Formats: sequence, structure tokens, C-alpha cells
Amino acid sequence: MTRLLIIGPPGSGKGTQAEHLARHFKVPAVSTGEIFRSNVSRKTDLGNQAAQYLDDGHFVPDHLTNALVKDRLLEGDVMHGFLLDGYPRTAPQATELDAMLAASGHALDAVIELQAPDAELEERMQRRAAEQGRTDDTIDVFRRRLDLYHRQTHEVVSVYAGRGILVTVNGSGDPGGITAAAIAAVEQFLAAPQPPS
Repeated sequence: MTRLLIIGPPGSGKGTQAEHLARHFKVPAVSTGEIFRSNVSRKTDLGNQAAQYLDDGHFVPDHLTNALVKDRLLEGDVMHGFLLDGYPRTAPQATELDAMLAASGHALDAVIELQAPDAELEERMQRRAAEQGRTDDTIDVFRRRLDLYHRQTHEVVSVYAGRGILVTVNGSGDPGGITAAAIAAVEQFLAAPQPPS
């Protein structure tokens, strides 16, 4: 019954690491990015609303994102744990997530923060754009996302650091090595006695 969150700047490998970590900890990975892209491609109401924000490199507004995540966290496969990827990205979203989990008597067990230099992140993004042909991967869009991360999402990191549940992982280098380091760091954190909340 492990409830994890992975957070980090665009291009830090959150999606890749989320899959490996979710598999290791035997919980489903819940990616808001994938949910958004799925809705956009299927042209759902949410997808049509989200598309204009995603294409411009802006965050989807909190009320849309919160509703989507709340519905997802009510599904049966996440009742006994999950790994969230891409949410929360703002302090108000973090507050909303607290309320969602508290409603069922739960809380996050650990928050994994991937860290990597901006220059490395930009290089990765350019490589991903060439390999996957994603229309939202342009230099301008990437830089806007990175700026938003530093201005808004870093505040979320600070919230979880203040609670003592932040596990920082070096996101540079070989993906396999990053996965191993992240698993070791989380397992060590979860095994340590936690102060009463």
C-alpha cells in the first residue's frame, strides 16, 4: 500500500522512471500527461480544453486537472497504492491532492524529486522530439515549461521537503542507474522510522 509521487523538470525522465518504479513497487503509474494526450487525441471535451494549454506549453488549469485526477484516484486499481507522475504541479494542486487522499484516510508515503541541469534537460528534449515526433516538443515550448517548473512546481517540492517526505535523486546519466538509485533511496526512506504526523 505504497503511495508515491515523482516530480521533476520537463525532460528529467519522470515518465520512464515512473514506469520502472511503479513496476518495482507493484503499484499502477498514474500519468496526467498521458491522460491529457489521450483525451486530446480522442477529442473529448477535456481534451479540447486542454489542447490549447498543452500546445502553448502552459499548465492545464487546476480545476480541469484536479477533476481528472480525482476521478482517476477513485478507480479500483489505485485503492491500494499508486505512483503519481505529473501532478501536483502547483501548490493549490498539492492542497487538493491532500484533500483527495485524506477523504479516504490516506496520505503520500514519499515524494521522489529527479534533479538534472537545465542544459542536459534541453538536450534530452531535442532528442525525444526527433525520436517521437511530438508536436509539443519545441525549444520555445520546452523553455516555457522549464520556466513554469522553476517558478511554480518548485514550490510544491518545498512543501514536501518541509513535511520530511522528499527523496531527492540525481537524474543525470544512465537511465538504468537512475532507476536503481531511485529504488534504493525510496526503499531506504520507507524502511526508516517515520516521525508521527
